Amino acid sequence: MFLHLGADMVVPLRDVISITDLKSKRSGINKEFIKKMRDEKKVFDVSENDPKSFIITTNKVYLSAISSLTLKKRAIDFHIYENI
Repeated sequence: MFLHLGADMVVPLRDVISITDLKSKRSGINKEFIKKMRDEKKVFDVSENDPKSFIITTNKVYLSAISSLTLKKRAIDFHIYENI
């Protein structure tokens, strides 16, 4: 299954490590992590300059305009559907 992040971007759900609200970026460790990933050119902004969440995958970090709550709900719905 895939998770739609917005702006025609989908990622394999099995690659998703974390879906986090961007407001928590203000915490020191998240801010430092995103800065490091930006320095390594591993941050991809698919939010059209209106990020609400960041999604950590096995090799990239995505900024999305979709709220973390909505993305988590989609991921859970896919997981439940897959196990039926």
